[in-house]
Amino acid sequence: MDDLKQQIKEVIIDSLDLEDVKPEDIVDSEPLFGSGLGLDSIDALELGVALKKKFGVKFSSESADNKKHFASVDALAEYISAEKNKA
Repeated sequence: MDDLKQQIKEVIIDSLDLEDVKPEDIVDSEPLFGSGLGLDSIDALELGVALKKKFGVKFSSESADNKKHFASVDALAEYISAEKNKA
């Protein structure tokens, strides 16, 4: 799971052009939006597309669970891991 979290952090940094952020700067349990990393809704869209390309997982724009999935690196790792296990 640690390798997956590292990959997610790299996708976040690369897809959102966060030049001053390193993977080790992102705390797994810290919120990605608002107070934590400070991402916004546009970032969420870009990140969702990048995660789909990298991991083959889909996020539905109608899903109420998206907020939960994008809460933190931990939450994204759990969602991606669960989706991969379904396939």
